[in-house]
Amino acid sequence: MVFLIDQARFFPHGYALVMKIRLGHSPDSDDAFMFWGLAKGPVKSDFEFEHILRDIQTLNEWAMEGRLESSAVSVHTFAYVADRYALLRHGGSFGDDYGPMIVGPRQLSPEELLETTIAVPGLLTSAFLALNLYFAETLGAKVPVGVGVPSRPTEARFVVPKFEVVPFDEIIPAIREGRFAAGLIIHEGQLTYAKEGLELTEDLGRWWKGRTGLPLPLGVNVVRKDLGAEAVREISRCMRESITAGLTHRTEALEYALQFARGMDSATSDEFVGMYVNERTLDMGEEGVRAIRLFLEKGASIGVVPATPIEVVD
Repeated sequence: MVFLIDQARFFPHGYALVMKIRLGHSPDSDDAFMFWGLAKGPVKSDFEFEHILRDIQTLNEWAMEGRLESSAVSVHTFAYVADRYALLRHGGSFGDDYGPMIVGPRQLSPEELLETTIAVPGLLTSAFLALNLYFAETLGAKVPVGVGVPSRPTEARFVVPKFEVVPFDEIIPAIREGRFAAGLIIHEGQLTYAKEGLELTEDLGRWWKGRTGLPLPLGVNVVRKDLGAEAVREISRCMRESITAGLTHRTEALEYALQFARGMDSATSDEFVGMYVNERTLDMGEEGVRAIRLFLEKGASIGVVPATPIEVVD
C-alpha cells in the first residue's frame, strides 16, 4: 500500500516522508522517449517516481480500479475514469492525419468488413472506439436495439459486429498465419505492415481528420485527483519537463527509447517517436481538448461510452 502524505508533513525528528508516485506507461519507444527525462535525465523532484511498464490494455484496466497515482490511458478509457483522474494537457498522443489502421492480406470492401472478424488490440483502446465510430458513420452499423449507454465497460455493446481481442503485437502475425482476414493495428505496426506483405483498407486517423478536421486523440496522461492539488501540480510539472527534456535532448532520449523499439531500426524508431511525441505532446492546446471532447461525444452518441465531463490540468 502507498500512503499519501502531504509534502509539508514531517516525522517527529524532522525527516520528511517522501511521496511515492507509481507512474504507468507502455513499454514503447514513444512513451520511453517521453519519460526519459524523468527516468534517466535531468528532471528532479522530491517525489519518488516508480515507472510501471505495462501494455495499454492493462493500464486501462488498472485505471478503472484507480490502482496507480498517474498513468497513461486510452482516451476511450478516460470516459470511464474522468471522475477519479484529471487529464493533463501534456503527454497526449494524437494521430494528425494518421492513426490506427485496418489491414489485411488484401484490401476489403465495406460490405466485406461488415462480415469479417477483425482482430483488435483491446476493448478499451482508442483504436477500438475509432473503429466503432468508423463502422457507425461510414458503414452504417448500429448498436444492438435496446442497449443503453454504459456506465461501466462491462455494460458496453459495440457497433463493430465481429471482432476478437488479440495482443497488439500478435495481430500482424495472426493475419499472416491466416487466422484473421483483417486486423486493427497500432504502434509500430503502422510503419511496418507493408513490409509484412499486408495491405491497407483504412487509416482511421486519416478518416477522422477528413471528417472532423481534427487530429485523432489516442492516449493521454492522467493523475488521480485524490492526491490533492499540490501533488497533482508537482506530478504535472515533472511530466511536462520530462517531455521537454526529451525533445531538447533528442539523441540521448532516442537512444534510451530504442531498447523499447521491438526490432525497429534507429531511423524507423525516430520516425515513430516523431509521430507521437511532438509539440502537441508538450501541450495539446485547445484543438487537442476539442478533439478529445468530440471523440467522446461521438462515442456517447452511438451508445458506446457514457457522456464525460473533462477536467484538464495545466
